[in-house]
Amino acid sequence: MAQEFKKGDKVHWNTPQGKTIGTVQKKITERMKIKEHQVDASENEPQYLVKSDSSGDEAAHKPDALEKV
Repeated sequence: MAQEFKKGDKVHWNTPQGKTIGTVQKKITERMKIKEHQVDASENEPQYLVKSDSSGDEAAHKPDALEKV
């Protein structure tokens, strides 16, 4: 089962540039757009909006891609 996160959790994930650290902003449970990217989240397959500490950019990530710091 995928790990659950909550707003304010510090997490890290892998990018082509290496590990990035950020903060969970919210759990996404429905389809939405972030910038020009379509996020296909649902109640059964949620994603998390995460804000990067280094760039300040926000992106959606699947729970399996995130790990608590």
